[in-house]
Amino acid sequence: MSSFDDSRLDDPAALEATDHLLRRLAGAGARVRAEIDAAEEVLSKLGSDGFRPRAIVAAGRDARLVRAVLEPVCPVPFVAWPGPGLPGWTGPLDLVIVLGGNAADAEAISAAAEAERRGCGLMIACPAGSPIDQASAGSRHAIRLPSQSDDQLAAAVAVLQGLHQMELGPVVDAKAVAAMLDDVAIECSPNNDVASNPAKDLSLMLADALPLVWGGSVLAARAARRVVEALRLASGRPALAADAGHLLPVLNQPPRDVFADPFDKPEELRPGLVILDDGVDDPGVAEHRRQLEEKAERHDVRVHVVTQANGTDIARYAALTQHGRYAAAYLGIGLGRYGTEATETPIVPGNPAVDPAW
Repeated sequence: MSSFDDSRLDDPAALEATDHLLRRLAGAGARVRAEIDAAEEVLSKLGSDGFRPRAIVAAGRDARLVRAVLEPVCPVPFVAWPGPGLPGWTGPLDLVIVLGGNAADAEAISAAAEAERRGCGLMIACPAGSPIDQASAGSRHAIRLPSQSDDQLAAAVAVLQGLHQMELGPVVDAKAVAAMLDDVAIECSPNNDVASNPAKDLSLMLADALPLVWGGSVLAARAARRVVEALRLASGRPALAADAGHLLPVLNQPPRDVFADPFDKPEELRPGLVILDDGVDDPGVAEHRRQLEEKAERHDVRVHVVTQANGTDIARYAALTQHGRYAAAYLGIGLGRYGTEATETPIVPGNPAVDPAW
């Protein structure tokens, strides 16, 4: 098991060796701006025009993110469809949303092609000439948002902006989302030492822990899943994002042995609870958080709270997710998995399978 070296978090050589990873994290706000700028001409033509689809179906890798933002306020039925094809009832009266990058996402390609075949309304965010763009090339009902990168969050912001203008979704304020991501990049910059960097501070808490990540609201729970993906990749350890009912039993830990000699027998990793707080004022969320914090205290489980209570729903989601990804990057650096020749997993920026910045 890799040991965590906190000196690496402020070591210029270690940080320089992971510059490609940290630079991609820092560019999240810029990618949102580029996405919106590229889609400006298309977005400027969108409005309600009295059109309201019978239902909306979102397909592709981040269909559930669109659902988490849209479902509470969407005036028509909404379905997230991560599998291939489309629901059997989907037809010309429905709007299909496909988020896709340059990668050959088989499910998204299948959904776009099927939407074209059935004559559905179609909104696509993907680069020109990509497999998804080609699969839907014959659609006469497509709204095409020319994606500039393989960043699913940036593509989702552009799509949600368009849906808001069509009076099908909430206020997005893409510029505010980009600004909030810039703020996270400044706070979590590698130039800030451990004492003033919240992401490095979180990585220290997780250095000898098995991460449990909880978000109370629908969007915070979605952010927790994204953060856990990055933590698993960075540490090579199990990590869990779940609701309170599933996490409470995991917190049943025996007390620490204060007399144990860590050099004689290294202590087994204990859970560390990370709470993502997006400021949602809901009695049920508050009660679940109280239960988790009280049980963690009783069983000597450390708790770290990441709070982002300002901005629109998607902006808070983006900030919480990015904060967690920065912490995962610093965890990987401290464990020596990133930035050394011994890195166990090659990092390919932009590839969600091997890039914790995704």
